[in-house]
Amino acid sequence: MFEMLKNVLVEELQLDPEEITLDAELANDLGINSIELADLVMLCEDKFDIEIEDDDIHKFITVNDVVTYLEAQKKN
Repeated sequence: MFEMLKNVLVEELQLDPEEITLDAELANDLGINSIELADLVMLCEDKFDIEIEDDDIHKFITVNDVVTYLEAQKKN
């Protein structure tokens, strides 16, 4: 799941793959702003065929937070 998310971040948001780690913070380390976060949510919803609740988006601090969320959604 991490590699799939990393590919989305690199391809869609033009982020440096070297900077994307599980511990990387979306805003502080990767420079993702609120508009890009909204784009990321939509991309993940499409790519992984899930729905991400608006209330859950504020929980996405690190790349690992997103990976963990996506893995949990795919199990449901």
